[in-house]
Amino acid sequence: MSFVPDDFDASKWENIEPYVNDLLSRELTCSSCLEKAISDSSNLAEHISETGALLYIGMTCDTENEKKKNEFLYFVENVRPKLSEFSDALNRRIAEHPSLEDLSERYTLMIRGIISDIEIFRTENIPLGVEQTKLVTKAQGITGAMTVEFEGKERTFPEMKAFLESNDREKREKAWKSMVNRWMDDSEDLSEIFDELIKIRHQIALNAGFDTYTDYMFRAMHRFDYSVEDCLTFHDSIEKVCMPIVKDINEKRRVAFGLEKLSPWDVNEKTGSGPDISGERPLKPFESVQEMVTKLSQLFHNMSEDLGNKFDKLVEMDTLDLETRKGKAPGGYQYYLEKSRVPFIFMNAAGLQGDLETMIHESGHAFHSLYCGHLDLIDERNYPIEFAEVASMSMELLTQDEWGIFYENSNEVNRARISHLEGVVYLLPWIATIDAFQHWIYANPDHTRDERKEYWLSLREKFGSDMNWNGNEEFRELSWQQQGHLYGVPFYYVEYGIAQLGALQLWQTHRKDPEKALIDYSNAMELGNTKTLPDLFAAAELKLGFDEKHLNSLIKEVKIAMSEMI
Repeated sequence: MSFVPDDFDASKWENIEPYVNDLLSRELTCSSCLEKAISDSSNLAEHISETGALLYIGMTCDTENEKKKNEFLYFVENVRPKLSEFSDALNRRIAEHPSLEDLSERYTLMIRGIISDIEIFRTENIPLGVEQTKLVTKAQGITGAMTVEFEGKERTFPEMKAFLESNDREKREKAWKSMVNRWMDDSEDLSEIFDELIKIRHQIALNAGFDTYTDYMFRAMHRFDYSVEDCLTFHDSIEKVCMPIVKDINEKRRVAFGLEKLSPWDVNEKTGSGPDISGERPLKPFESVQEMVTKLSQLFHNMSEDLGNKFDKLVEMDTLDLETRKGKAPGGYQYYLEKSRVPFIFMNAAGLQGDLETMIHESGHAFHSLYCGHLDLIDERNYPIEFAEVASMSMELLTQDEWGIFYENSNEVNRARISHLEGVVYLLPWIATIDAFQHWIYANPDHTRDERKEYWLSLREKFGSDMNWNGNEEFRELSWQQQGHLYGVPFYYVEYGIAQLGALQLWQTHRKDPEKALIDYSNAMELGNTKTLPDLFAAAELKLGFDEKHLNSLIKEVKIAMSEMI
């Protein structure tokens, strides 16, 4: 029998409190009692997590709905603070229990995380965390409301991306500038929010006994298996390996377009997307969300019945919100509903190749959640972010052979594949940029906006494309604002780079032996959070590394694959 009933309402603290009091007051005389307390707290956490997830989903799906926003903020202000205090008290009961050493190896990773959380917990940081979430929600409301009038119609930013792939350069420029002008209308508000977030985060770090928020976050995010120095090494590796290729691709684009210099509407600095250099029409893999979903079901069934059935389960459970619309928060995510053991996928599809890749990416996250859904404890299913992104980024690469479902001829399929592989090379320098930017920001929390601008521009000189920014310098100086992770999930970005290295290794295996790659994938994903990050990589026969030699061996294969498609 479950500790908490299935119909439990976890949206109010008065409903949660009796279960909290039980867990904090019950007698724990042996290791079995301790295990029962851990199991019951996991059951309670599932309900609370799912309630928070549904409130967040409701708010991001409709950022202009005051009722949904207020319900989410009520939970943030009235449940999460008390929950933080309870979690710390329960963690201390567990960590200080005399039978702790009698627990089986199953709990080793969990205890490691609990001890780390105890060491950094400070009561005075709870209200600061609430303020942080309120500011992030405000920023999401600002960006979610952004639309532009273009060609006689009000359009969301995801819809506008289609015009940035147009072969008509004048139209691309007009579309890009309309988006930039709209963004700049709110850039001051976004800068003010970010300034406040930096102050709050630095104070959180100081309260917890850390010199910088960087050091605090490495502990808070349980980064036990790599260091700040590893990240800096990774940045250097990316610069040396990827930037020559980015510059070569851009030079071919410049020559093909007959330009003295590329402009920001000729290529997306983050993804490498843009108009086809041969003048072919923009790739459009699907007309409607329903068409995309139907064809993805076929694609995953072609790969394996297991993946196909898992994708069909997502559709049957009706936990997909995929179409772009006004008032919807930007971006995409997968959120696992812990009690129901159901993944929810959120994205903004507008019919582009990038949208297809996003949906495949989020499906990879959902598969990961389903693979480890058999694990009993919520902590066992709470896999490391670095490996979560292996699940999603490798799925993008492993599906490439099946993309013909979405296109009329092999030429379009190869264009899509090459564009995606180029995007892999472009994304790594952007990841290095965002990660390096955060390291600098929180190492220098008292910086001025001018200093922030100068450091951002120095990173774009190192990791960006050589472009003509004349007349658009002000937006370039603030273009970091478009990376929502900087606001909502600080320091969550280098994980994409670490995971990309794992994904590329799985793809290497897939190029030789597709069946083995899928077996390696499922074997590792089923482990959830029951192994360390290096052990999870090893379970899929992958290496966790940051050095130039390792990265170069993987990018070399990308270059080979692209040459095979020309």
